[in-house]
Amino acid sequence: MDEKIKFEMEFPIHASPQLLYQYISTPSGLSEWFADNVNSRGEKFTFIWDASQEKAKLLSKKSGERVKFRWLVDEEDGHSYFFEIRIQVDDITKDVSLIVTDFAEEDEVEEAKMLWDNQISDLKHVLGSP
Repeated sequence: MDEKIKFEMEFPIHASPQLLYQYISTPSGLSEWFADNVNSRGEKFTFIWDASQEKAKLLSKKSGERVKFRWLVDEEDGHSYFFEIRIQVDDITKDVSLIVTDFAEEDEVEEAKMLWDNQISDLKHVLGSP
């Protein structure tokens, strides 16, 4: 299997970091925009879309700032890939952005970016953010 390529995307969001954190770190928040349903048991999260589901391990989180997950399938294969959603606040303008870090196969990077665009668009819709 080819090595996956790391990519990062930034999305400006008009919402408070505290509210945003609820949507990126809790099963109920994630199920409003990221997946159809999300369950968690400790650090294990199950993301459900239509008839498929993926399990991920919560690697780290920092309240009000970021969450980092690893898909269990990657962990079982011995890979250290992860996806991270980080809240960034500009010190001067106080503008809020979400920074997404993820990995994809070389020929799937554009598709993965489009998927994140769609996911974040759903999140903005839920938040009422333009």
